[in-house]
Amino acid sequence: MAVVDAVVVSYNSRSHLRACVAPLASAGGVHVVVVDNASTDGSAETVADLGVELIRRSENGGFAVGCNEGWRAGDAPFVLFVNPDATIDEASFATLVAVLEREDGVGAVAPRIEGPDGSLAWSQRRFPRLRSAFARALFLHRAFPRAGWADDLVRDARAYERPGSPEWVSGACLLVRRAALDAVGGWDEGFFLYGEDVDLCRRLRGAGWDVRFEPGARVVHAEGASAPRASTLPLLAASRIRYLRKHHGRLAAAAGRAALALGAVTHVAVGRGGRAARGGHARALWVALSGHDPSPPAGRRA
Repeated sequence: MAVVDAVVVSYNSRSHLRACVAPLASAGGVHVVVVDNASTDGSAETVADLGVELIRRSENGGFAVGCNEGWRAGDAPFVLFVNPDATIDEASFATLVAVLEREDGVGAVAPRIEGPDGSLAWSQRRFPRLRSAFARALFLHRAFPRAGWADDLVRDARAYERPGSPEWVSGACLLVRRAALDAVGGWDEGFFLYGEDVDLCRRLRGAGWDVRFEPGARVVHAEGASAPRASTLPLLAASRIRYLRKHHGRLAAAAGRAALALGAVTHVAVGRGGRAARGGHARALWVALSGHDPSPPAGRRA
C-alpha cells in the first residue's frame, strides 16, 4: 500500500517531466500519478515506461483541476504535489513525510526551494494584503525588502534556515495530508493558474490545520520562485482579484483592482523586462480595470 500519492500536473513539460517523475517512480511506498493537461509536445510519452498512473485529459482545465483529478485517483494518507520542472530527492521526500507522521495537526508541509544554481527561492509567503499590494505597485518592496507591510514574500534568508509556520507556502512542491484535503474539498478549480496555493493554505488554516516549512527538505525548481512570464501576468492579476473577492469581499476586491492597476501602470512606465513585459503588464491593467477573467476556456491555454 502506498504511503504517498505523488501528483504531477503536466502541460507541455517534455524537457523536464521525466527528471521530475523518475526519482518518485523508483521510491518505495509511492504511487505516482501524472495528469497530462492536453499537452501537444508528447510530454506523457516521456514517462509512459516508468510504471506510473497516467491520466490524459482531453482538455486543459488548469492546474487546480489537474491536481484534484490526481489526488482523487489514489488513496494514500499523504499527497505530494510537485511541479513538473521540480525535482526532490529521496531523503528530502522522507523528511517531509516524517513531519506529517510526527505531528497530527499539520495539514501541509513544504520544503526549501532552490534554483539549479543553488539560489534560494522566496517560497514562504504572507497572505495578500492591500497595503503590500500598493507598496509593490510603488516599488517600496525593493526599498524595504524585509518589511512585512511591503511585500507578501518573506525575504529574510534566516527564515529559510529553520522550520517555521508561514501563513502560506508555494505550491511548487507541497506534501498535504489526505484528511486535510478531504476536509476542505481539495483545490479550488476556479483558479486556472496562480492563486490556488494561497487559497488552499488559507482554507487549511481556516479548518484548523497548520502549514509548515521544513528546510531539511530541499527541492530544485527550474523556474526558481515561479515568477510569471509576461504572457501570464493577466492570469496572475485575475487570480489575485478572485482571491480577494472570495476571502475578503467585493470592496476589498475593488481596492485590490486599484492596486493592481497602479502596479501595472508603474511597471509599464519604468519596470524591467523590455517590450514583452510591458505588454504583459498592459494586459494586466486591462484585467484590473475591466474585471474580466482572462483564464482560457477548457481545452485552451493562455
